[in-house]
Parts: sequence; structure tokens; C-alpha cells
Amino acid sequence: MGKYYLKKTNDKRFKKWLRLLSLGLFISGFSVASYIFFPLISWQIYFAPVFASQIITSPIPKTTIVNPSTIESLLAQAGNTISGVDYTNADNWFPTLPKQNRKGKYKLSSYTLSIPNIGIQNAVVSTVDIDLSRHLIQYEGTNIPGDNGNAVIFGHSTLPQLFKQNDYKTIFANAYKLKVGDAIYATVNSASYLYKVYNITVVDPSDTSIFSQSYDNSYITIVTCTPPGTTWKRLIVRARFEKI
Repeated sequence: MGKYYLKKTNDKRFKKWLRLLSLGLFISGFSVASYIFFPLISWQIYFAPVFASQIITSPIPKTTIVNPSTIESLLAQAGNTISGVDYTNADNWFPTLPKQNRKGKYKLSSYTLSIPNIGIQNAVVSTVDIDLSRHLIQYEGTNIPGDNGNAVIFGHSTLPQLFKQNDYKTIFANAYKLKVGDAIYATVNSASYLYKVYNITVVDPSDTSIFSQSYDNSYITIVTCTPPGTTWKRLIVRARFEKI
């Protein structure tokens, strides 16, 4: 009569792989959540101190309350980034606006902008294309500095510690530090114009009111993504021509 032995299955290896799988799932979930909510973290790090010392108009409460609307907006921002929306293309910054057709719109192809308080000197503003990796962009249909009207200028931003003066992908990384009264200089055809910041606003990408024109004076409107390191909202810095 044959003998049979009950061999106890060694499940140590199985338990090890199960622990590794659980750890991997936890890390993946934490990474996704961190990526989605990074704009809120960036907001608290960079904008909370600014809010404490300045008056900035914003649709986001100072306490940055997380509600369904906020989460929906964060998910949309994360989705745009993951899907590969090209934010070096100025046409993608305000999705509800029509695409630009710049041929023959302006008499000059470029001018320069200097903002001493955030380390920007003679940055080129292009009026003929939409590539934000090469220069700042003046939005089509807005007026050139020096003329009455509103010059709307787009520029990239990123985390402040990555700022490089001559790198247009980081040029407005410190724009959140601008204050009312700060100077902006525009040099157009060898003529220099001084503007002073008078209003700072944070808006959603669906808010296109910043493109409206007012002809009682000459204005510059700086537009960049915010909070730093994200594409969630738009930081709007408005400046008015100062007679010298």
C-alpha cells in the first residue's frame, strides 16, 4: 500500500508579491492624487503669503476650499496636461477664443519688455507667431504699447526656482511676486514707455474679459499660467501708461 504525504504549500513568496503589489498600488494612487492636487499645494506655498500682503482679485477663496467645482477644475487641468496639450502654443491658453491669424496684422514684428522687479530685461515680444518657447507673444487684435488700447502679452511660467532670465519657458516664473506700483517698460521702435501695475487678478481659462479694449489710455496686460508650476489658472497683471 502506497504512502501519501500532505505537502503544506509554502505561501511566503505569494505573500511577498501581494505586499509588493499593494505597495505599488498605494504609491500609484498617491502619485496620481498628488499630481491632481499639486496646484492647490502650489497655491498655498506661493500665493498664500502674497495674499497676506497684497490685494489680489481671485475666484479661489483665500482658504482654498476644496469643493466639487474645484475638484472638477483640477481634474480638467490634469487631463489637459496628461493628454499633451501644448502650452507653448498661445492658442491653447484660452480654449474658447478663436485661433489666431497673424499675417499682416501689425506694422512691426517685435518689441521688447523689461520688468526690473522680477529680473526681466529686454524680453522679445513677437507679434507674428504663437510660439511661447521662443519669446513672449502679443495676442492678435490687441494694441501695441505706446498706442491707446490694451496690449495683451502671454508668457510662460514654471516653478520659481527654475527661472532663467533668457529662457522663455520660465520667463514669468516670478510674476506672482509683482505688486501694484511695479514698473514695466516697453521699448517699441526705439521709443521707451513706462507702465505701472495697478491691478492683479487670477482668473479661469474660460474668462476672456481680459482681452477687452479701453482707449482712454495705453495699457499692458501680462498673462501667464498659475499657480507656479501648473496650468490651472491664469495670472493677470494689468499696467497703465505713466506720463514721464
